[in-house]
Amino acid sequence: MRALWDPITESAGRARSPRPERQARKQSRLGKFVATYGWRAYAIPVLAVVTVLVVIDAVRGTGPAEPGAYGDPGFGARSTSVDGTGVIGVPPQGDGNFAASIPSGTLPDGGPFTATGAGTWRVIPGTTPKVGRGTEQVFTYTVEVEDGVDTAGFGGDESFARMVDQTLANPKSWTNDERFAFQRVDSGDPTFRISLTSQMTIRQACGYDIQLEVSCYNPGIDRVVLNEPRWVRGAVAYQGDIGSYRQYQINHEVGHAIGYQAHQPCEAESGLAPVMMQQTFGTSNDDIATLDPEGVVPMDGKTCRFNPWPYPRG
Repeated sequence: MRALWDPITESAGRARSPRPERQARKQSRLGKFVATYGWRAYAIPVLAVVTVLVVIDAVRGTGPAEPGAYGDPGFGARSTSVDGTGVIGVPPQGDGNFAASIPSGTLPDGGPFTATGAGTWRVIPGTTPKVGRGTEQVFTYTVEVEDGVDTAGFGGDESFARMVDQTLANPKSWTNDERFAFQRVDSGDPTFRISLTSQMTIRQACGYDIQLEVSCYNPGIDRVVLNEPRWVRGAVAYQGDIGSYRQYQINHEVGHAIGYQAHQPCEAESGLAPVMMQQTFGTSNDDIATLDPEGVVPMDGKTCRFNPWPYPRG
């Protein structure tokens, strides 16, 4: 073998031997990508397709759904007249044994409450603008506390009033229905009075045929009567926090005041309970049916999840 003095420069009179042809074709970009990333090259497009499908399903899910399934729970028939003196929202008269047989309806342990108030109410000063469209009716309301009830343990009178106002102004509440609007007043003759009330006065306003702590709407005195012991302690059956229970208390009893007089059953197993279900006594149809065997709630074993809102997906 003889080496060239200058290996870079070939001699002018000597031709280079031709290169042999390459049998393998040049690798494509896709081939290089697959060779570089291996199984990940197949996983990435699959994940992209799955992501698109999930997004499409989520967008479709924002539309109307069947009541009690994936949409908002339904409502019973609404009465356009709530005039009269009959108390609305309490269980029917029983034999006195229901309290012992419905442990879910008993008052849980907790903070102190007022057993006996004065039987009169003080109006908490304050007003709000109209909330909601109110194409059919604008409901005016006052916020009141029974004289003798000490609200310091849960933030004072203003805190109670603020909870009422904010609950009714929430888009998940009744103003989701454009027929309704609410406006707080502190004088004149409101449509109804939302009144925090002591244990014994509640029994006079709502009745105590069933020995359970209740709230109610009493059209005879134009009051949405909220049970202070329940406001303080909540309910055994209601698994949400105390703030959520108070929102339920307000929405349920105001629901009676605006015309939804009938109670509702759990519609779908593990679905959200209708706000007009008696969630204070239970979120299981069997518990409610025990209170009122001849009522609208069937003994069918269905159990719902707690829900404080008329339109929880509003």
